[in-house]
Amino acid sequence: MVTGCKFSIDDSSKDEDQRLYKSMIGSLLYVTTSRLDVMQVVGQVSRFQAAPKESHIIVVKRIPRYLKSTTKYGL
Repeated sequence: MVTGCKFSIDDSSKDEDQRLYKSMIGSLLYVTTSRLDVMQVVGQVSRFQAAPKESHIIVVKRIPRYLKSTTKYGL
């Protein structure tokens, strides 16, 4: 996660599909059982399931990329 990043429900970006966002968060919550290094950021982005914005989706999509890169290098 980018340090110093502040999430807000009053974000000015466009609204996103709530069903897709909840599905992505559900998958990430499953991953947190074995990968504790992403637990904090998943907890933070899961707070915005009621009204996800484009900026929240960008952060959620960044998490699997992080997981893929750390798996590649054996971390």
